[in-house]
Amino acid sequence: MGRISEDTRARNEEAIRAAMDRLLRGDLPPGGKCDLRTLASEAGVPRTAFYAKKHRDGTARPGPYQHLAQEFERRLAALRDAGTVPDPRTAQIEKLKEANSTLKSRLDQRDAELEALKDFKRRALSQIAAQHLEIERLREQAAAVGNVRRLPSRRSGTAPCGSCS
Repeated sequence: MGRISEDTRARNEEAIRAAMDRLLRGDLPPGGKCDLRTLASEAGVPRTAFYAKKHRDGTARPGPYQHLAQEFERRLAALRDAGTVPDPRTAQIEKLKEANSTLKSRLDQRDAELEALKDFKRRALSQIAAQHLEIERLREQAAAVGNVRRLPSRRSGTAPCGSCS
């Protein structure tokens, strides 16, 4: 790319600053982000103008609008540090990440509760089975002795002896 005149450079810098202000306010074009690519596109300048160049001998020289790219990055970082995110998609992504983290912790807690309930169920069933076996053993023992008499079953609708109800 050939050299540009001072008038063109001044117009380009004005266009870059105007686009920078729009992007940092959150006025993003459809499909655009708050980044240097969108800034270059909105200002109508090549994106490579924001980056350092090299002379033929390999020494570095600043890009024509590199200072504006650095200013854009500084202002964007300041907005982020202040808690303002000009790109609504970035804010939405952060909000979704927080929600995802919350849901994962709730899921882990539910899994732990479920495991505790399963363990309780196993222990309860084991105790019930042990008690059932003990009852059967005692019944067999009582039947073998022969001196234990079974009580008559309770009739429905009658109160037991000595009961007021």
